[in-house]
Amino acid sequence: MAKRLIPSFNRILVEKIIPPSKTNSGILLPEKTPKLNSGKVVAVGPGARDRDGKLIPVNLKEGDTVLLPEYGGTEVKLGDKELWIGC
Repeated sequence: MAKRLIPSFNRILVEKIIPPSKTNSGILLPEKTPKLNSGKVVAVGPGARDRDGKLIPVNLKEGDTVLLPEYGGTEVKLGDKELWIGC
C-alpha cells in the first residue's frame, strides 16, 4: 500500500535535501560541514481563504527548492523519508 501525505489549506510538504558527502572530483567532505536547511517541495495545499471566502492560492509549486527555518514547522517521517510540514 502506498503512503501519501496531502497538506491542507496553505501548508506545504517539503523533503529535506541531504548534503553531499563528496565533491564531483571525488574529495570526501568531513561530517562537520554545516547542514543545509533546504528542501524540495513535494506537495502544496490548495490555499487559504480570506474573510470573504475567496481562495488565496499558494505561491509555490511542486519541485521548487525552498529554505527551511531552523525552528518551526513539523517534522514527519514517512517510510524512510524525512519530511517537513510548514506554511
